[in-house]
Amino acid sequence: MLTDDNKALVQRFYEEVINQKNLAALDQFVSPNAVNHTVPSGLPQGPSQFLSMHLNAFPDVKVTVQDLLADGDKVVALVSIHGTHQGAFRAVSPTGKPITVMGINIFRIVNGKMVEHWGLADRLSALHQLGVVTPPGQVS
Repeated sequence: MLTDDNKALVQRFYEEVINQKNLAALDQFVSPNAVNHTVPSGLPQGPSQFLSMHLNAFPDVKVTVQDLLADGDKVVALVSIHGTHQGAFRAVSPTGKPITVMGINIFRIVNGKMVEHWGLADRLSALHQLGVVTPPGQVS
C-alpha cells in the first residue's frame, strides 16, 4: 500500500503545486530538508525559489503525468510539460512561444514527504522550440 500512497502523493504534488500554482502547499509535499540533486549551480536551490523561477517564466505551465512507477520509497514520474514562455528564463528573454517537453523525475519519499529528487527534462527540445538554438541539420 505504501507505493500506492507515494504515487498518489506525487500525482497530487503535480496537480496542486504545479498546475494550480499553489506554492503555499509545497510544505505538504516536500520535507524542509529535501535535496534536489539536479538543480544546476547558480540557480535557486530551495524548492519554492526553484519552482517560482519556472512559474514566472512559464505562468501557464501544465504538467500531465503520463506514467507513475513506484518501488519501495521511490516514485518515477514520466511527465509532459506544456507552457508559454512569458517571462525571463535564465538568460533567455520572453519569446511568447509555446513549448512542450518530456521529463522524468524520481522522488524518494519518507513519511509522506519528498526528501530527494532527481530529474531530467528535454532542455534541448525546449531551446529549439524557443528558437534559442538551431535544430541539428538546419542552417541558422
